[in-house]
Amino acid sequence: MAPRPIWQGHLRLSLVSCPVAMYSAAQRAGDVHFNMLHKTTHNRIRMVPTDPETGPVDRDDIVKGYEIEKDRYVVVTQDEIDNVRLESTRTIDIDRFVDEDDIDRLYWDEPHYLVPDGKSATEAFVVIREAMSRAGRVALGRVVMHQRERLLALEPYERGMIAWSLRAHAELRQPDEFFDEIPAVKPDPKMVEIAARIIEQQEGPFDPTQFTDRYEEALRALVREKEKGAGGKVIPDEPKDTNVVDLMEALRRSLGKAGGQSGGKTAPAKPAARKPPARKAAPRKKRA
Repeated sequence: MAPRPIWQGHLRLSLVSCPVAMYSAAQRAGDVHFNMLHKTTHNRIRMVPTDPETGPVDRDDIVKGYEIEKDRYVVVTQDEIDNVRLESTRTIDIDRFVDEDDIDRLYWDEPHYLVPDGKSATEAFVVIREAMSRAGRVALGRVVMHQRERLLALEPYERGMIAWSLRAHAELRQPDEFFDEIPAVKPDPKMVEIAARIIEQQEGPFDPTQFTDRYEEALRALVREKEKGAGGKVIPDEPKDTNVVDLMEALRRSLGKAGGQSGGKTAPAKPAARKPPARKAAPRKKRA
């Protein structure tokens, strides 16, 4: 069964536009989910909407309200919400092109696939995609999703496009709130040199297929064992903090371990070719 688009509308570059559909590039259908059960009967618990004065409420009698102060609400209907229409509700209007490196990675949020919606939209979509690829820049546009207007970063990707939703500036906490408490300490140059050698020995290409959620796998194993009547898995011990006194020794032992040797001396590994850090799990596109 084909996935359903999370948004449908038009992509517009100046006077050129075409119908497009947006699909989520990530899926969480395989996650382990637990249901709420009664501890004795094991019947699934139903969450019944309840008014504290009148008791259970029919869903047809539920309205939306915005709390303006304690226990005071402004009630709005779904029709009133639907009437608040912005141009970005049904159109992604490209109004700016920026360099990808100009966007701080803190702002990148979720990837979505953007495709032409119907055969008649293909030609205009391909023209916009190829023009963007030739420009070598990221396009910025706005779209309303899940009752929120989000800024999008659009970039060509294979035959389609990737639309990254960007976090708003107000959503991000300023790093000064956290980093200002870190003491301005100069590390031992020898320790830094050893740590750098460890990093060189552990360099390699980014392969997202090698990453598996071990916690998710452990949960599935726990469920299988419980189904068979066996007990749960033993929880591994938490790693101990490295004391400052033992830091140099721990670095030296790590260097020997990384090099496959038991001693402190390790032949320096050839540094791998430097690659820009991957922003997300999805493989990067090739620029035209």
